This record gives sequence, structure tokens and C-alpha cells, in this order.
Amino acid sequence: MKHPDEKPKEPAAIGAVISLGHCLDLADYGSASILKTGYEILKFEFSLLGKSLNKDLLLRELDCAVIERIHQYNRENDERPYDSIRGVFIEGNPVYENSGIMEKTHTQLCIINPNCIKGYFSPMLPDSEWNMV
Repeated sequence: MKHPDEKPKEPAAIGAVISLGHCLDLADYGSASILKTGYEILKFEFSLLGKSLNKDLLLRELDCAVIERIHQYNRENDERPYDSIRGVFIEGNPVYENSGIMEKTHTQLCIINPNCIKGYFSPMLPDSEWNMV
């Protein structure tokens, strides 16, 4: 059995069929109001404790704390829980001068409800007789 910190000797890839279900889609403009509300609740709670969100949490920790607070709010108010979260993260340098497309832009999925994962598979090796598509 491998130690949890031991890196695999050979990388591997899997494919998955995923249904996002009830998704907090951070790429949807409607999620901005949900995030702002979560932030305001968290900011108020921190102020009651004499703490500042902006000083006591790092950037990514703040985003994580806001999203966790949204989940907690939904549980406390018997709101439908999110099954997944999807976010687009724009990072890196422009791919060319004056481009709005950045080199390291990527999408991340966080699957909360394991029933969203409909199946997984090992991708097939390419057939060398055909062009890659």
C-alpha cells in the first residue's frame, strides 16, 4: 500500500460521465448575487467575532469560505443543496498582444453529490490508422 504523499510512478488518466445536477455555476451571471450574499453573511459573522475577512483569510481561502457558507446557509434554511460547482478561472498571460484569452484559463468542477458521477472509464488508445479528432 502506498503512502498518501507518495506520487505515482506513471501518470494515468480516466474519463467520466458527469451530470452537474443542481449546479452553482460561477460562470453564470446569476451566481454573482449568491456569492455576494454568502460574502456579506460571512463578513457579518466575522465582524461579530472581531475579525476581518480581508486580513484573516488569504484570497483562495476567502473564496472557499464564502462557498462553504453558502452551503451552510442552504442547510440551515432547508434550501436545495448544490450537487456541484463549476468555475472558470482566468489566469496567466495573454496568448498574444491585446488578447483577452489567457494562457492558463481553465474550468474546474467540484462534484459534491457522488450520484452526479454516472460512470468512469479508461480512455481508449488512439487508432494510428486514423487522424486525431
